[in-house]
Amino acid sequence: MSLSTDAASTAHDHHGFEPFKLADPFAAYKELREEEPVMFDERIGYFVVSRYADVKATFDDWQTFSSANAQAPIRPLGESAKRIMAEGGFTTYSGLSARVPPEHTRIRAVATKAFTPRRYKVLEPFIRENVNVLIDTMVAKGTEGNILTDIAWDLPTITIFTLIGVPQEMIGEVKEWAGSRAAITWGDLTDAEQEPHARNLVNYWNFCQKLVSDAKITPGDNLVTDLVNLQAAGDEITDHEIASFLYSLLFAGHETTTTLISNTLRELLTLPESYRAVTDDPKKIPGAIDEVLRISGSIFAWRRTAVVDAEIDGVKIPKGSNLLLLMASANRDPEVFTDPDRFDIERANARNHLSFGYGIHYCIGNLLGKLQVRIAVEELTRRLPQLRLAPDAQIEYGENLSFRVPTAVPVEFS
Repeated sequence: MSLSTDAASTAHDHHGFEPFKLADPFAAYKELREEEPVMFDERIGYFVVSRYADVKATFDDWQTFSSANAQAPIRPLGESAKRIMAEGGFTTYSGLSARVPPEHTRIRAVATKAFTPRRYKVLEPFIRENVNVLIDTMVAKGTEGNILTDIAWDLPTITIFTLIGVPQEMIGEVKEWAGSRAAITWGDLTDAEQEPHARNLVNYWNFCQKLVSDAKITPGDNLVTDLVNLQAAGDEITDHEIASFLYSLLFAGHETTTTLISNTLRELLTLPESYRAVTDDPKKIPGAIDEVLRISGSIFAWRRTAVVDAEIDGVKIPKGSNLLLLMASANRDPEVFTDPDRFDIERANARNHLSFGYGIHYCIGNLLGKLQVRIAVEELTRRLPQLRLAPDAQIEYGENLSFRVPTAVPVEFS
């Protein structure tokens, strides 16, 4: 039942919901949807929204529910981390996801001109070649592998580096910076634990600024040069805004795709008949990817803040309140998806998932991510039709407020 009073002042349990534990939260999500679809969780200071209709409507109503808190650390920065970042000149906060109109509208319009399907469609042969190189390397090591580290780790990073114009020898460094961004923004860290991540973010931000300045001196056939050229031609975007967009893209452009590739193979191999189905008929792969996005997307929750007094499902949301939108719960809402806990690669409405968000902040890179996953599955099923999960596979997930990332996807093949 829904609360009809101010939930912040009402004592209640949390229905099994643990904000940072994403290994198996689905029973808790079900109870939230049924018992308290808008619950105030005093442990994190957020209203937790779990039903599909409410999550979608909140995403869509950007005038009431701003994205300004989307990139804010869930645990406030300690004084030492603040000092490290201030002394290092760290001044970015978001590329697009935490910006609001009219600023968001202006920057996204410019970014969309550069971040086009044509720009990354020409990458398809390059992506396919890299997938096969990674498969070759995995197979050369024997009859066992790890989809996460052997395939999913490098592929999207190489792709986004090529798109942006970053040297591939920096993969390890940028992955480390991206990990720090996830940890400090969506993790549950002590002040001391934040410090090394704060140093990494300073290096990350300085690198993004250098990409912009370098593109003005030495243009290339890449996204940064496209943005710089649009700026020179009169489009309204600053160097700082371009660097901020790159700061977001260099994270979102590979971390979430690494996770999606890993989760797609994990889901397909958990039900071997699904893997056989896409092996026998590759035309089923796009539908399978949408079903993975529905049932096991890379991002389980995202944030908003109320800019005026509001109400969701009978619960009063005071101005200034923070909201945690459980997309992973919404994606299993039986009001929208029949038998929602069942993985079905031929589900007719799988594309109605909310894993890319909804409304004006819908993920700008969704097509590039899905393109890479499709090619990875096409080549793995073509070359390794007998691929299977390792029988003793114990797949775990790191603790995080938003990102459900497997620590490994061990496989066997002959």
